[in-house]
Amino acid sequence: MPKRINKKPVVYQLKVTLKNSKPPIWRRIQVASDTSLEKLHWILQSVMGWTNSHLHQFKVGREYYGEPSPDYDFDVEDERKITLAEAAPGLKKKFIYEYDLGDGWEHEVLVEKVLEPEPGVRYPFCADGLRACPPEDCGGIWGYEEFLEAIRDPKHPEHDEMLEWIGGKFDSEQFHLEYVNQELKRLK
Repeated sequence: MPKRINKKPVVYQLKVTLKNSKPPIWRRIQVASDTSLEKLHWILQSVMGWTNSHLHQFKVGREYYGEPSPDYDFDVEDERKITLAEAAPGLKKKFIYEYDLGDGWEHEVLVEKVLEPEPGVRYPFCADGLRACPPEDCGGIWGYEEFLEAIRDPKHPEHDEMLEWIGGKFDSEQFHLEYVNQELKRLK
């Protein structure tokens, strides 16, 4: 397990980028350094727009952290027992958050800044972001590219089927900062 450097909790500004997304899909969030990876999972679900419908894991160096269960076919260390500061003990440190092990949505989590907490500011919060979260179950980043191609081209053989599947419309450029921060306020 990585060693913790900071004794007093600080605030990490993280840039979370969905790997291989072109153009990039990302979020910039500020999170207390003593946040467990379990809680960070819920934060990432909220800021990215996922629905927690699949398994997840964190890859920190050569170690994997997640929700241990005898029902799973893989071993992970307990994500409740490691903090963000232990996983990424300083500036420019990074690790991977993978959501939906079948579709393989990998997110690079990079520590951009280490800040002192501001009085009166509630953490976590999302400072910025770009582009919509891909729909669940669309087949990973490559399936997402095919999905976008289909919904953007009315002559595509799967155009109507994909639009119906997604509920009639999908704007890949849309990101709602205020909504994300409302969702973060609901986290306990």
